[in-house]
Amino acid sequence: METSRLLFALLLATSSLRAEPAPPLTQADLATWLDGYMPSALASGDIAGGVVVVVKDGQVLLERGYGYADVEKRLPVDPQRTLFRPGSISKLFTWTAVMQQVEQGKLDLDRDINAYLDFEIAPLDGKPITMRHIMTHTAGFEETVKSAATTDPQQLLPLDRYLQASIPRRIYPPGEVPAYSNYATSLAGYIVQRLSGESFAEYIRRHILDPLAMRSSSFQLPLPAALASRLSQGYAAASQPPGVTEIFATAPAGNLSATGDDMAHFMIAHLNQGAFGAARILEPRTAQLMHETAFTVLPAVNRMLLGFYETQRNGRRIIAHGGDTQHFHSFMHLFIDENVGLYIALNSAGAGYSSGNIRAALFEQFADRYFPGPTADGSLDAGVTAQHAALMAGLYRISRRSASNFLAINTLLNPATVTIGADGTLSVNTFTDFSGQPKSWREIAPFVWRDVRGKDLLAARLTHGKVSMFSTDEVSPYTVYQPYSWWDSPSWLAPAFELSLTVLALTLVSWPVRALVRRYYRVTTNFSERELRAYRRTRIAAAAVALVLLAWIGTFAKMSATGMPLTADEDWWFWLLNAAGFVVFIGAAIIAVANIAVVWRSSQPLGAKLWSVALGFACLTVLWVAGAYRLVSLNVNY
Repeated sequence: METSRLLFALLLATSSLRAEPAPPLTQADLATWLDGYMPSALASGDIAGGVVVVVKDGQVLLERGYGYADVEKRLPVDPQRTLFRPGSISKLFTWTAVMQQVEQGKLDLDRDINAYLDFEIAPLDGKPITMRHIMTHTAGFEETVKSAATTDPQQLLPLDRYLQASIPRRIYPPGEVPAYSNYATSLAGYIVQRLSGESFAEYIRRHILDPLAMRSSSFQLPLPAALASRLSQGYAAASQPPGVTEIFATAPAGNLSATGDDMAHFMIAHLNQGAFGAARILEPRTAQLMHETAFTVLPAVNRMLLGFYETQRNGRRIIAHGGDTQHFHSFMHLFIDENVGLYIALNSAGAGYSSGNIRAALFEQFADRYFPGPTADGSLDAGVTAQHAALMAGLYRISRRSASNFLAINTLLNPATVTIGADGTLSVNTFTDFSGQPKSWREIAPFVWRDVRGKDLLAARLTHGKVSMFSTDEVSPYTVYQPYSWWDSPSWLAPAFELSLTVLALTLVSWPVRALVRRYYRVTTNFSERELRAYRRTRIAAAAVALVLLAWIGTFAKMSATGMPLTADEDWWFWLLNAAGFVVFIGAAIIAVANIAVVWRSSQPLGAKLWSVALGFACLTVLWVAGAYRLVSLNVNY
């Protein structure tokens, strides 16, 4: 893998593209550029407000507030007073705390984490999880959301209770597949809590926030009154009323509240190898270990470090972390060799999730303006690129996924689709440019593609001559895409499911229509008693299938509308849906197959016989989908 990465570095270094001289990164030039970019970006993106902070050489170079912390009150964002929720950037504080434990000799990155817990995480295939796996998001947990977030403090589970009650299934061997996990990060925070003898929030305050003079920051829930009054409102969009800020049982993974000015202190400390003024939160060797130890899965693209992830651009060494809550969206980038940090936090998702584009564009334009460099380039024989593209084409599922609960249905409904353009480039529907169009990727090295209109890379791994995973610079440190198995692939199962729903709908509609027509014309059926019973049973079964599916759709719609999972108090509903699914989906399949035998032995016309086959196919397909994607299971830990 390292050889492949060296080869790719040579491609980058020998690129024919040369950057124009960069303007100096001064306060005056930065202020002019930011003031030209941010106000228009917020306005066009329907974002209420944001903060941008840049540090350089151990000092705050510039911090700016834009827009409003409270739209209705016209309260402007103040980088020194307004608190934002930086979401998963909170993890960097957890990882820093973990490395403090390592530094003190209390924690071994490669020891079974059960040595530090008061409950057990069972090994998978005899392989236990280590803290290194957790910090590189390779513990192998499936995605779960139950009880992880709430807007009601009364429903918030304490960290220890949440972790013991919500252990996700492990779906990958440890150390093999990157799959982002809030649960795993929370395990790390809990271990810090146990090793230190302090609550997690108190530990972070005493050992990170206080030494860094981050006096307007806290993991505490609820926030102290003096800080709570300064917390920005959060918005789906600036044109909409503010939403209710959620809080997380997975506190170490996302519960930080902080001002932009305080986040500057954290950036300075990490850029300065753990030191902030006279204070020190990490020894230089520990900070270096954290910043430079990479977990390599796909050598050409960005990799996961110990807590940070790479966001290399223009040949520069950049480490970073992003964060998203329902309304707050943030990103931090540290240009290690230039001793420069960039932080942006927004208090709105924005129209069409514009906050994502605003953050990405700010980083890319900042890096290209002040730290330009060569762009990776290369070319392959057209025949070779065509062969490689053909191997890539198909459907893939994201590694961060649910597998043992009903949320697995998302991987059926939302596959990543790789297609080949007329010019031989690749497109992936899940990776779009700032206009919302899928990016085009041109192969520049064996199984390495570059965005035709940008600098991001896409890389794939082959196993036994077939693509076993791919990812892009945007997400590669913590997420990859893998092909489906034949039996659960949306390539055939999604159209089969859609056809089945159509058959069920037509069956249900035709049932009363045929009855009304017969009544109107005063005709009777020529069914035998046995055929009539089979006819009625299949229609009742079809109706029952439709009702259960509608109940699932309503459940998903409710969760989507609120942005929150249902609470543990509503487990009864999922048990009811699962039980109904077992009875209805299995029963309907049996009834529909039995009906085929009855109809084909009767004197009914060929159309009726073919329709009985279609109905049998529909009920069997629904059962297949329900089993493959866990709409029938004994698991309500989702």
